[in-house]
Amino acid sequence: MAVLLIQLPPEIVHNILSFVDPDTLPVLQKTCRYFYTFVKGNSALCREIYCHTLDEPPSYDLDWERELQDVLRLRRICARKGTEKVSPSVCQAVVACVQLPFVFNTATRLLKNASRGGTRQARSVTYPQSRNASLLTELFESDENREAFLSRSFLFERARGRTNGIQNPPQEDHQQSAKLHSLFGMPLLKLGRTRSSRMYPFACSKVYDLREYTENTRWGPFMNDGSDRIDWEKVEAILLVLRNNMKNKGLDTFPIFSNFWNTAFGGSWPRSYIPWPEEQERSELELQDLYNVSGTWLRVVCFLDYNDFFSYNFPIGDHLPDNIPRPALNTGEATRLILMKIHVTKVEAPGESDGQDHPVVHFEGFSRSLDGSWDENANSDLRGTARMTPEGEVRWTTYSIFSGIERWKSEGIQLGGIQSARGVVGNWFDKDLDPHGPCGPTAFWKISDLEPNSDDQQVLLHDFLPIGEPLLSRRFF
Repeated sequence: MAVLLIQLPPEIVHNILSFVDPDTLPVLQKTCRYFYTFVKGNSALCREIYCHTLDEPPSYDLDWERELQDVLRLRRICARKGTEKVSPSVCQAVVACVQLPFVFNTATRLLKNASRGGTRQARSVTYPQSRNASLLTELFESDENREAFLSRSFLFERARGRTNGIQNPPQEDHQQSAKLHSLFGMPLLKLGRTRSSRMYPFACSKVYDLREYTENTRWGPFMNDGSDRIDWEKVEAILLVLRNNMKNKGLDTFPIFSNFWNTAFGGSWPRSYIPWPEEQERSELELQDLYNVSGTWLRVVCFLDYNDFFSYNFPIGDHLPDNIPRPALNTGEATRLILMKIHVTKVEAPGESDGQDHPVVHFEGFSRSLDGSWDENANSDLRGTARMTPEGEVRWTTYSIFSGIERWKSEGIQLGGIQSARGVVGNWFDKDLDPHGPCGPTAFWKISDLEPNSDDQQVLLHDFLPIGEPLLSRRFF
């Protein structure tokens, strides 16, 4: 005689249901009172379904039923299409206005709980595969969802011509969209269904506008209120400028670049970096370094010709109010590739203005040019710090030192959180904060760790391996 599913012992029913797709669970609850009661509030069942479908989170202190419900809702929102009665652009704007806060919170929570550890698939892939990241990549693959949720900052509204030209204090929805776009990691260089509008000139105008560099912003990607909160619209603009220049130079064809700049959500979550070599010996000082500083980092620096930079920021008869953006800037830039090799020198307690959960880590090292050894600004000694901001973001400060004298400084944030493989994004500028500049965008990400018992004062073959031989044989200037 056949046995009904509902007649089986609860443990067996639980084991069977733990393998159903999350989309099936709400449907199952509607079939009968037994399944409704069995699933409702069943945290253990929801946890197993979550872990079978998505990455196992670093902490089990979650509301598992809510987590599953939010993932299902996120899928439904991203599956919606524009209607024939309303133009797609209007429909997307309405959806974004209503759903952006939920989409932002759920997506960032999925990244926070993404996979950690594992082994590298290749030397140039410094982060593990993640089912959470794969889900988000799938959801934001469509132009409709990118338009609705990743391009709602003031920068994109300005490109659409939907603003009055006045840049008011940052709005929460603008910041949420810009942060989501930044974590997406593959900046959208073209806007609209026909991809006819280029974002680069608008991003460039923000990155090179000296009015953005103030004491309150620390001349970096922070809010202009002295709070050290990240201004994600600045980060978004920096990423757009850098990716545009990388594509123009053909750099994004190399895995060490494309794995981050052409890959959605590539390593954009906490502790995603996978060490290389995997079984490395760490000193007692490095064991205190919660940011995993020591190692080899690949850096990109962009800058304008100073004549263009000065003419743009100090035009004749300039009376432009601070809340009015400067005109779109479409002037060519120079791009430099730099190899940084750094090691921890000191770990100390956080200061009053720092996040109190992590120490301040000091480091030293050097940088070497990869594409123009004649450029004296690329070859220097380095020193700097990594610390936590009060809102829980990782802030990096670096100084470039020539003949023992500090010359250039940079301020950046680690995109994705502590030990994120995605690396650091920010601004470089004159160490003395010269009101006439220059300044510009920069990014750097870790490609390998220090070889055990190696000389960390020299560039070794081990440091170049993740970059690959093809890159070393080309010149980009």
